[in-house]
Amino acid sequence: QAQLVESGGGLVQAGDSLRLSCAASGRTFSTYSIGWFRQAPGKEREFVAAINWSGGSTTYADSVRGRFTISRDNAKNTVYLQMNSLKPEDTAVYYCAAKGGDWGPSVSASYEYDYWGQGTQVTVSS
Repeated sequence: QAQLVESGGGLVQAGDSLRLSCAASGRTFSTYSIGWFRQAPGKEREFVAAINWSGGSTTYADSVRGRFTISRDNAKNTVYLQMNSLKPEDTAVYYCAAKGGDWGPSVSASYEYDYWGQGTQVTVSS
């Protein structure tokens, strides 16, 4: 099983950058795809980005493509989300999650993920 802990959230100004980290434990961590999701008050949980087991495949939501970058370092059991050019609409609780199985369209569906972290708050002021 995988255990995930997010960190790196905080309060920033519009246009600033922030890097989130997802520290993972588990003997099969490197075999899992990792996704980032976010949820703002009153809204559904939204897919942000995902990366496959090797780091060779990534995908992004249209709203963050070109601004956010997902990466992983399996030797450190850590996945990162680099967020640049932050906007107030990026304000949300950000979660990382682990998904077994094949890479495919399901990486954007929250219900396909097996393990979740506790979330970290990102607030972007104007």
